[in-house]
Amino acid sequence: MGSKRNSLPQLTRLELQIMKVLWEQGPSTVQEVQKKLEGELLAYTTVQTMLNVLHRKGRVKRKLYGKAFQYAPLVTQDKAVGEALMDLVDRMFGGSAEALVMSLVKTRHLDAGKLEKLNEVLKGHRREKKDDGD
Repeated sequence: MGSKRNSLPQLTRLELQIMKVLWEQGPSTVQEVQKKLEGELLAYTTVQTMLNVLHRKGRVKRKLYGKAFQYAPLVTQDKAVGEALMDLVDRMFGGSAEALVMSLVKTRHLDAGKLEKLNEVLKGHRREKKDDGD
């Protein structure tokens, strides 16, 4: 199987939507998150439960202000994306990022133009690494 990483449990679709609200607007109460969830008509108690789950998972912290908790992300969006991507690569491609890229090419999600842009990014990373003396 793929590599075993010490990562947090992956975010569900609803957890991710809630995290996006917190990443975009910063520390928020349940009511503030509920108002910002686009296209979702979720009960206050549902949002509260999901924020409590995220708190138990170590994804958010909370602080009591008066009678309401304010929740703030403990993980950055980039870190969450990286974890989800590595989980996908491990589970679906046996840990091979190359197999992921090949699949994207085969399914035409990456065309010649996008591959050229990717190549430019890689060249930039090589230059940065060289400049850092590695």
